[in-house]
Amino acid sequence: MTEVRVPTLGESVSEATVATWFKKPGDTVAVDEMLCELETDKVTVEVPSPVAGTLTEIVANEGDTVGVDALLAQVSEGAGAAAAPAAAAAPAAAATEAPADAGASVDIMVPTLGESVTEATVSTWYKKVGESVAQDEMLCELETDKVSVEVPAPASGVITEILADEGATVEAGGKLGVMSSGSGAAAAAPATAPAPAAASSGDVKNAPSAEKMMAEKGISASAVTGTGRDGRIMKEDVQKALAAGNTAAAAPAPAAIPRAPVPADDAAREERVKMTKLRQTIAKRLKDSQNTAAMLTTYNEVDMTETMALRKEYKDLFEKKHGVRLGFMSFFTKACCHALKEVPEVNAEIDGTDIVYKNFVHMGIAAGTPQGLVVPVIRDADAMSFAEIEKAIAEKGKRARDGKLSMAEMQGGTFTISNGGVYGSLMSSPILNPPQSGILGMHKIQDRPMAINGQVVIRPMMYLALSYDHRIVDGKGAVTFLVRVKEALEDPRRLLMDL
Repeated sequence: MTEVRVPTLGESVSEATVATWFKKPGDTVAVDEMLCELETDKVTVEVPSPVAGTLTEIVANEGDTVGVDALLAQVSEGAGAAAAPAAAAAPAAAATEAPADAGASVDIMVPTLGESVTEATVSTWYKKVGESVAQDEMLCELETDKVSVEVPAPASGVITEILADEGATVEAGGKLGVMSSGSGAAAAAPATAPAPAAASSGDVKNAPSAEKMMAEKGISASAVTGTGRDGRIMKEDVQKALAAGNTAAAAPAPAAIPRAPVPADDAAREERVKMTKLRQTIAKRLKDSQNTAAMLTTYNEVDMTETMALRKEYKDLFEKKHGVRLGFMSFFTKACCHALKEVPEVNAEIDGTDIVYKNFVHMGIAAGTPQGLVVPVIRDADAMSFAEIEKAIAEKGKRARDGKLSMAEMQGGTFTISNGGVYGSLMSSPILNPPQSGILGMHKIQDRPMAINGQVVIRPMMYLALSYDHRIVDGKGAVTFLVRVKEALEDPRRLLMDL
């Protein structure tokens, strides 16, 4: 017997409400098939089956409040856990029945996508109908607004049907395709899809969090279109209804600028590509940041002579001892951690009418990838050594480029560094990564003539930009922060002496 327990619900979330059970006792379930859905005050969490077998008992019913790791249900494991449905055919049919594991139909399901992620886009199928696959061989890749998710084959066999083509949007727990497992897989015919369950004749019970939000906002259930099972109203449905209502009540948004007429010759040479979910999310978050925060940017410049000399002197010894190259990011990370101690409001965030000061630094390092901009987070960077920071940056950067970052690795940052200099940027104003109150923009190191002690000398200079939320950070604090970063980089010994 395998226990099904409440998964981790996210930062500072300790309990959830059982919103919907998609299976009932006696139902057969596959590995990772969605059993139920939990709702917290922040996100909706799907609970997949840890094993293949039969759902034998439901411990927490719909509407119950459960804590992290609480027992939800029990599943009897094994292929023979569920009795086959009784056949109405003649007994002779049993004699011709094939073994249970020969050519068995196996569903290819959308895996768990992460906290608050309910849908994905099928970006690439690596296999097509009729092809043989090995267990755990990658079948397709899904793209969410956060990360790319690989879907492995649940068993060895042959792809018999693809239900979601490239470009299709699929929900978490949805079906992507069907395959036949076992040695007789190639000859197996695709199973007929079951008919959708009929809607309940009684009143549909809406999600508890949806009921609560409708009561708080004074919205009638008749004004909300439910997208849950049997038309039940989910929290996201209420949020969509509110957004639609707010849009109608608010001043009309400026209309998008229509495209000018395109000559036929030019139109034939154009290529129209749908924005990826990641790109859509980047666009939305950046615009939301501009609309919400009172964003302002202050600039300074730093003479990189001493930092470059120190790096050049010790980089070979550093790499030999620690097995990782010594870059500039560890210097900037250390300098920012040092400055954040003196100006803590840059490392804080606004929560309603409260200011939340963070007595730690979870450093976000913005990274450009073929899929778009992502910001992996290095936790407790203020407690790390140069070597630990460089190893963490290298590892997170590789995972970002490969599309392997998890949701947890991109959450919880308190401050961000963005290095546009690697692309040749000389000056820019970075946009805040909400709910953070500060982001440092690094730029290209360029030799420039500087007046030093009455003499004109050539020095490697870099412009620095600090964008900050003026609602919480005053101009004095922002300038002080940037000056402390400048001082630490122009004299790296200050970092060792905590000056």
